[in-house]
Formats: sequence, structure tokens, C-alpha cells
Amino acid sequence: MNSSRRSFLQKTALVVAGGSLFSRQLFAAAAPKTLTGVQLYSVRDEMKKDPLGTLKALAEMGYKNVEHANYVNRKFYGYSAKEFRKILADHGMQMPSGHTVMGRDHWNADKKEFSDSWKYTVEDAAIVGQELVISPWLDESLRKTYDGMLRYMEVFNKSGELCKRSGMRFGYHNHNFEFTQELNGQKVYDIILDNTDPSLVAQQLDMGNLYGTGADAYAIVKKHPGRFVSMHVKDEIKSEKGAMGEGYESTILGTGVANTKAITDLGKQMGGTLHFIIEQESYQGRSPLECVKEDLRIMKSWGY
Repeated sequence: MNSSRRSFLQKTALVVAGGSLFSRQLFAAAAPKTLTGVQLYSVRDEMKKDPLGTLKALAEMGYKNVEHANYVNRKFYGYSAKEFRKILADHGMQMPSGHTVMGRDHWNADKKEFSDSWKYTVEDAAIVGQELVISPWLDESLRKTYDGMLRYMEVFNKSGELCKRSGMRFGYHNHNFEFTQELNGQKVYDIILDNTDPSLVAQQLDMGNLYGTGADAYAIVKKHPGRFVSMHVKDEIKSEKGAMGEGYESTILGTGVANTKAITDLGKQMGGTLHFIIEQESYQGRSPLECVKEDLRIMKSWGY
């Protein structure tokens, strides 16, 4: 994800060891089942100009699930949680997950409690019908030192406890720095996995964001079975600049070099993955809506 995506996220500021436990705690009302959705950042400009028309277009393509990337002043794309849930329902859609950055200002270390703004984030996520409250960024100030990061992983766990009280789970979504930055001889991503409670903190693996770092998404899923309740299903092609600065950018599923189908299948087989979220951020001259329509067609041909 590029710097504009990072800025966007900052401004708009997953499975447990046993599958049966996951089903009781996360989906108490229904047995676990997989779903395919789209990250609305894929159609960010369209959502900014015409959110209702864009959601209608996505529904007509066959999308039943979306993931937000816009929660500002207690509103999703300009609508309250209740309003947005109704809009989605009117189109036969739901929003099982969403991205809102949990940052330093959301936790008072002296009082050991969350700010009202983060409590509202969780409250509104529950109202809109989310199952996962996902933070898609870890500020540099929180990963300057190993000990400092360990302290913030406890905040991750506490956020998991907060979300659990509303029948949801807290989650984390990776970019690329987690696989390139080391603290105390450990990759940042390993520190996250080793120091968060998997029953409280879910992982959403973005297989495209890490491409080009030397990390292998397939090997990561294999090494940590059951940890990835959600995936961003993404393919990559070589690019002069690259959205993540690693020389690659996202493209239509199955047309790139990221081994996307194999990683997706492994997530379903042993990664504990239930949410398969399509995300495409670069379009190679095609319209974003045209791209996500083709992405969904390909996902369906893969059996999702």
C-alpha cells in the first residue's frame, strides 16, 4: 500500500487454537462459514463520489459482503452505523469487517483505558454488524523498541477483550514493514504473532502487501496454521514504482505472479481463513469497478 493509502488510513483514524472455540465465541449465532467480499478501498474514488451508486453496482455484480476503509466522526462514508447497515441490507449486503487504525491516542497508558473515540469505534462496528474490527497500521512510534512494542501488544489484547464484550474480535492487517523491520533480532510480524492472544487478536493476512519483501505468504500460513481468520486476496505484477515501494502493484486476480490461488486455498485448508476479501489498488488502465467485477468472477471460478 502506498503513502497515500497510509495517509488515508491514518486520517480515517485471525484463527484461535480450536475451531470449535472460534465458532462459539465469534459466530455464536451461526456455524462458521466462509465468505467472499471486497475491500471498499478498491473503489475508493467511486465511494467518495457516489457511495450509494457504488454499493448498488457492487451488489449487481454479486458481492454480498464489503469491508470498509472509511470511518470518520462516527460515520461510515458519511452515514451513521444504523443508516449504513440499512443501506447495505437494502442491497442484500453486509459488512463483516472494517479498517480503522488504532493508534497511540486511543490508549491512555496512565489510566490503562481506551479513549472514548476507540470505544465509539467498537460500539459503531457492532451496530453496523461487523464481526472483525481491524487495525490496518502500526505507527512507527509504537515499534521503535522491542520493549515498547511488547507493551503495545498488550493493548492489542485489551482491544480484543473490548471487542469480545460486543461479540466481535479485534484484528490486525499487515503492510510490508512487518517483514522487513526487526527488533531484538525478530521480525515485527513475528513479534505480533508471538505476543498476541489468538483468541482475542485475529490476523488478516494481506498476501499482496508483503510481496517483494522476501517474505513468502504461503510459507507463513503453513508455519502458523489457524492464525489467519481473514485474508486480503490480492495478485501482484512487476511495476516501476510499486504501490508498496517494493517494485510491485496489485492487478486482476490470477494474472500476476503472487501465487494467489495457492495461498488462498491454503488459507481455507489450514489457515483457519473464513473471510476472503478481494482488494485491488492499481488497475493498469481499467476502471476500478471493472476490475473488482472481474476479480469476483475469478474468485467464483476458484470456488469461493
